[in-house]
Amino acid sequence: MELPATVKLVAVSKFHPFESIEQAYEAGQRCFAESRPQELVAKMKTLESRRIELGDPSYMSDVEWHFIGHLQTNKLKMVLPHVSLVESVDSVRLLEAIDSWGRANNLVSNILLECFISRDETKQGLSEEEVSTIIADKEKYDFVNIKGVMGMASYTDDANVIREEFGRLAEIASMMGENTEISMGMSGDYPIAIEMGSTMVRIGSMIFGDRN
Repeated sequence: MELPATVKLVAVSKFHPFESIEQAYEAGQRCFAESRPQELVAKMKTLESRRIELGDPSYMSDVEWHFIGHLQTNKLKMVLPHVSLVESVDSVRLLEAIDSWGRANNLVSNILLECFISRDETKQGLSEEEVSTIIADKEKYDFVNIKGVMGMASYTDDANVIREEFGRLAEIASMMGENTEISMGMSGDYPIAIEMGSTMVRIGSMIFGDRN
């Protein structure tokens, strides 16, 4: 799989063992994504144990973790201190909770606003109107750095539907100005996402195979 230089590969390592992350790391991958706080913490503990075992505190020190799952407000302390980006801020309530936690703990979190662009009503995310309001009021979020948007297209073989939905996300991103991250595209639809302006693709099965 080859990606343009402008597109970042996020390896979705959720539900895969730490050994698979090590193998991908040895092959040159540096950015990994998890969707459950408990699994993220467990893998970070495994990494720390591996450093002790190797006698090398710098082992895999340049790994970058992203969080891509639904984040509950009571799990913020398990995630925010350890990730470089939360891609899945899907409500104003969660955004405010992250900002409040950051203020209490003096930590600024980088986040993406997860937008609802799919025809699948079971998916979560902010509406275009909510994103517009957040951007207009972004100065009040002192401990949140809004880097861009994230979205998931409908699960369909219809490329036109996927293209339309990714186009909608790109339009929402345009409200945020230049250098806005657009995280869209997974193993099944990443070529269309890149065509529509993605700067970050989340790939799991193409890298790690089927999930456990």
